[in-house]
Amino acid sequence: MKTILITGGAGFIGSNLIEQLVKNPENRVFSLDDYSTGKKENHISGATYIEGNTIDIATLVTVKPDLVYHLGEYARVEPSFEDMLLVWKSNKDGTFAVLEFCRKHACKLVYAGSSTKFGDGGLGRDQSPYAWSKASNTELVQNYGAWFNLKYAITYFYNVYGPRELSGKYGTVIEIFREACVRGEPLNIVTPGTQTRIFTHVADIVNGLILVGEKGIGDGYGLGAEEAYTILEVAKMFGGDLIMLPSRPGNRMTSSIDLSRSKGELGWEAKKSVKDYIENCTTSLQ
Repeated sequence: MKTILITGGAGFIGSNLIEQLVKNPENRVFSLDDYSTGKKENHISGATYIEGNTIDIATLVTVKPDLVYHLGEYARVEPSFEDMLLVWKSNKDGTFAVLEFCRKHACKLVYAGSSTKFGDGGLGRDQSPYAWSKASNTELVQNYGAWFNLKYAITYFYNVYGPRELSGKYGTVIEIFREACVRGEPLNIVTPGTQTRIFTHVADIVNGLILVGEKGIGDGYGLGAEEAYTILEVAKMFGGDLIMLPSRPGNRMTSSIDLSRSKGELGWEAKKSVKDYIENCTTSLQ
């Protein structure tokens, strides 16, 4: 039996990951989530759910995991400027507690880094509190590996979409656009609209996470599709009216991805297309 803990297990990516992990009868799956963005309706039968903050992981989690997926961090760029205290508590204090927990129990950590640090030629790492906190955390994870021989693997997601995706303040652009289409509202686009993004279906992300958990060692496991689109291109796929909003701090212009370790070592590649997903969404609205 393998005991696996997922922080943020009631969230978008965490719940999809748990849905796959529980299919293996040899896995005992636990979730730790404070439900700040996670939802109890995302609970998956066969997993055990613990409610609480990662800061308190040492007292809340009484099992000794073999593997920890750390997905339970603050995860949005633009709101992070107004949520600085929350960013710090979640992404610095919380992640430090998770690292200490993994060190104590000698379990492998899979850390979900942020692809924002690769944006704009590497300048993206300092463009927002969120981006900086995530980039500096990857360095801390690496140092725990060097200082304390912690087993770890670091992976990077690229604009994940699919079932249970969030909208609203902490939402992602595909779901925000989809819900606007459902309501018959125009799509809001942050100026200039030519900023490029890579979009990856959550099923592809989950497949990658499982491979990284099984075989990944060290840093550099990018999980993303190979095509990049501008936000304007994505909006036009949905159709309808567009409203251009003023530019915002932290809104990087470019994305870059390195798939060499994910493809070369793990044999992973994205199977699903955001074009097909949007086409299915718009067809269902007709």
